[in-house]
Amino acid sequence: MDVIREKLKLLPDCPGVYVMLDGDGVVIYVGKARVLKNRVRQYFHSSEKPVKVQAMVDSIADFYYIVAPTEADALALENNLIKKYKPKYNILLKDDKTYPYIKVHTREEFPHISVTRRIKKDGRYFGPFMGGVNCKEIVDIAAKVYHIRTCSAPVKEKPAKPCLDYHLGRCLAPCAHMCTREEYAARVEKALSFLAGNYEEAEDLLKEKMAHFAEEEQFELALDYRDKIQMLSALKRRRITSMPKDVDADIWALSTNGLYTAASLLVTRKGIMQGSRTFHADAGAGESGESLTSLITQYYTAHEVPHEVILDETADDEALAAFLKEKAGRGVELVHPKFGVKKELLDMAATNAKDYLEKSVSSIEHRDDMTIRACERLKALLGLGRYPKRMECYDISDISGVDKVGSMVVFTDGEADKYEYRRFRIKTVEGANDFASLQEVLRRRLQKLGSDEEERFPRPQLIVIDGGKGQLSAVKAIFDEMDITDIDLVSLAKQEEEVFTLHSEESIKIDRRDYALKMLQRIRDEAHRFAITYFRSLHSKRNLESVLEGIDGVGKKKRLALMQKFGTIDKIMHASVEELCAAEGIGEELAGRIKTYFENL
Repeated sequence: MDVIREKLKLLPDCPGVYVMLDGDGVVIYVGKARVLKNRVRQYFHSSEKPVKVQAMVDSIADFYYIVAPTEADALALENNLIKKYKPKYNILLKDDKTYPYIKVHTREEFPHISVTRRIKKDGRYFGPFMGGVNCKEIVDIAAKVYHIRTCSAPVKEKPAKPCLDYHLGRCLAPCAHMCTREEYAARVEKALSFLAGNYEEAEDLLKEKMAHFAEEEQFELALDYRDKIQMLSALKRRRITSMPKDVDADIWALSTNGLYTAASLLVTRKGIMQGSRTFHADAGAGESGESLTSLITQYYTAHEVPHEVILDETADDEALAAFLKEKAGRGVELVHPKFGVKKELLDMAATNAKDYLEKSVSSIEHRDDMTIRACERLKALLGLGRYPKRMECYDISDISGVDKVGSMVVFTDGEADKYEYRRFRIKTVEGANDFASLQEVLRRRLQKLGSDEEERFPRPQLIVIDGGKGQLSAVKAIFDEMDITDIDLVSLAKQEEEVFTLHSEESIKIDRRDYALKMLQRIRDEAHRFAITYFRSLHSKRNLESVLEGIDGVGKKKRLALMQKFGTIDKIMHASVEELCAAEGIGEELAGRIKTYFENL
């Protein structure tokens, strides 16, 4: 404590970020301050504090600070450090996920359209899409109505052959020089208007096509167009009539009971309610305004920033507005409405947050039992050297030594941290040899420690191997080779669910009802799933590159007939023999051959 008292005397009178550490040197809280000297000293005054704050202060063994030019810079730095360390006493968006966006690649000479979950400043984005809206269906409408390409094939000086999308009336085929730049640009402008919420023209064109296919007795295609029309009608009904059509706004509200916090987000784009999302988290050690500001900055690290953010008056407007402006590359208005439709939306978000918190406390507590408290129990049961805040689990997948891949999945405080997952293609091992493959993967991963890549591959406290004593010994050899002594290593054998450690010849059997074992099973099963998914993607790419061309008797005309009838490879793969026979030129024998081909893939 004497060290802390001396440091408190030296705190500067300027903006910055402070980082609190426990006795093991683990970061437990990150905060930003307008004036570092005043903010940090508040924690160590003898005045009465909320339970969470007092618990944090009792755990502080040391702290350090980083001076920032402005409070907005301090907020950005705080956000980066929270993302890096995931401190115990900060409010965290543990259950955040990125929603899909539709991207028009406007920097291209002939822009294409795609679905993405990553936001960059390299095109026009529309979304996020939530609440049952299918992005791929909207992209499909844009392709069918405006003939915008959905592939990223380069448009070269020498024309390419037009693909099936051109023959199906889904693309103008600029790559084959079938249209001029001006013709294509006009279609792109109409598609941009459609994606911005002007659905009327697209709806009329879809109705015309539906009627045409119904008249031609192509009822499957007519039904497909009917479904798309119904989806557009549902989107139109979400329009908030009293809100201007040009308003893009996110509405935020927070509710807390001192132990847990819930935040509600309502998303509107072009006056249309896109949907809502409710997040839950442990209540942080900061005040409610700090928590709301922190949640918002964490969220917009991975999401598009709207033109307006509607919230109550507790947030730090000046720093938050500067942070959002930097992220968006334009001004962002923070609105605190007192009346009108925006106040009604804010009240709705507040009600959602409060209701979610009241009804979900028991499930949140159960989640803590399965995650944080399970990690603490695992440390005690296995005699680990440290609390396993970051756990990594590894698995190998292959068939007869072909397309060998390794997976690394990460749990932080007992919860899947999917942004941290990594995949490895085995490069040096011949044939099926799981031990050697594991050694290659672990060697490549551990080489990241202490290198420039450690930012992307932080040091784990625990590594879990899917397997028994043999797999554990194989990986221990790599630990010894690289002199790794500060990371715990265990393996989980599936048959009896035995845990093997380095400091005991005997396995440890944890009660099957124990949340500590269930957490180990979750990370093991997730590593297996992730490895299998990667293996299948590599394997299927090789088999499906020319999927229809690989079927004996299916030439160019019949491939075109199948695509015209079904529209996608997926629908062909799942069609019955009778449905395949409905395509022009496909007889019962050939339909059976096609069905058998896909069943054997």
